[in-house]
Amino acid sequence: MFDISVWVGAICMGLSLGLLGSGGSILTVPLLVYLAHEPQKIAIAESLLIVGIVALVGSINHILKRKVAFRSVLAFGLPSMASALLGAYASHWVSGQVQLLTFAVIMLAASVFMLKPVSNNQEQQTTRQTLSLLLAGLFVGALAGFVGVGGGFLIVPALLLFANTPMKAAVATSLVIIAMQSFAGFSQYAFEFAKTNTSLNWPLIALVSTFAVAGSFVGMFAAERLPQQHLKKLFGIALIPLSTFIFISNF
Repeated sequence: MFDISVWVGAICMGLSLGLLGSGGSILTVPLLVYLAHEPQKIAIAESLLIVGIVALVGSINHILKRKVAFRSVLAFGLPSMASALLGAYASHWVSGQVQLLTFAVIMLAASVFMLKPVSNNQEQQTTRQTLSLLLAGLFVGALAGFVGVGGGFLIVPALLLFANTPMKAAVATSLVIIAMQSFAGFSQYAFEFAKTNTSLNWPLIALVSTFAVAGSFVGMFAAERLPQQHLKKLFGIALIPLSTFIFISNF
């Protein structure tokens, strides 16, 4: 039904998300555009839905184990949902080429975050922390809606720095926030597409979501046995040539 590279790409996307807790979803747009050959804007919308599904499924286990910091979900997630809607709305005023060029820049930023270790900030400044989370949520949500990324590579460091969240709780909380803002951004794309009778590739969405979810479970299992810092560095290095290819192909 689809090229085998799409199946493999979906598994790799899920594996990376399960292994790293962040960053893996940034592979979804390149997968849909360059392997599945989806139109740019449709691929970005489909990416948001797929990322939302994978993040939601991945977060269920964390919620049941009470690893999610729901105060941070409210402080970060609600603003990010609102700005994801705005980012998705703004995307209709620019070309898909501009969105992918922006995506390439964000991918480079993701590689920097992956290569640079982040430690917790232990200062207790509740008001400033809440405001910082709110502003970070607005920024990350706008990016998510505009280019179709989950933004976990930004959310996890923000939770570590501004909310003193332990690493495992930050990863768990990030998945919930990713799901919230991804579904919000997708709803705006779906609304705009409905006006023009633009159809999404639902079989492709189902295929990628299924294999990505399966891959994420394998990744989460393997993450308990592999050195995560080394994996993050390898993933960060791999993003550099991929982002360069996307930038050159859309310039």
